[in-house]
Amino acid sequence: MEHYFTEEPKSKLRLGLVRTWLRGLEFEFLTASGVFSHRRIDPGTRLLIEAMVLPEEGTFLDLGCGYGPIGIVAARLRPQALVYMTDVNRRALALAEENAQRNGVTNVRVLEGPLYDPVSDLLFDVILTNPPITAGIRKVVAPLIQGAAEHLKEDGSLQLVVRTTKGGRNILRLIEESFSRWEVIARGGGYRVLKAEP
Repeated sequence: MEHYFTEEPKSKLRLGLVRTWLRGLEFEFLTASGVFSHRRIDPGTRLLIEAMVLPEEGTFLDLGCGYGPIGIVAARLRPQALVYMTDVNRRALALAEENAQRNGVTNVRVLEGPLYDPVSDLLFDVILTNPPITAGIRKVVAPLIQGAAEHLKEDGSLQLVVRTTKGGRNILRLIEESFSRWEVIARGGGYRVLKAEP
């Protein structure tokens, strides 16, 4: 089975449409085979979206944006903010661009590349992510968490969702190594949303 954490998905393109309510607002997302959770908003992503704590303005990063639900909801909730959305998956990025237009958000920038490469010179008020655990904790998730500490403003935060039974302890250990404080801001369905600050 092909992994969605790849530049060029090989699977035959099959488009889909997800209509849903998030944070009390209606959204429509074009999806496709070869991207993460293409049939629905997965429960971890939904929990993160419903719990994420966003300043009224600033610079946000949706890291590993997939077809865009986290960043697009953040952009719609905070029209004064600028939301960067990055991913390695070109099919996902094309969908994220389309979905920003579908949902009427113009305060997003969609960029291609792994982890922080596309935004290496930027600092963020908030970094949001549903990390690709299956791509490897050492290979992808550890640099994601360590890099977050280097790409946050002084009073910024990393907010991520973890599955308690799927790498949860390892991720907590990584957060404790890179951040001075953290808290659980939401729980549900075997997932937790963590908010970590430098």
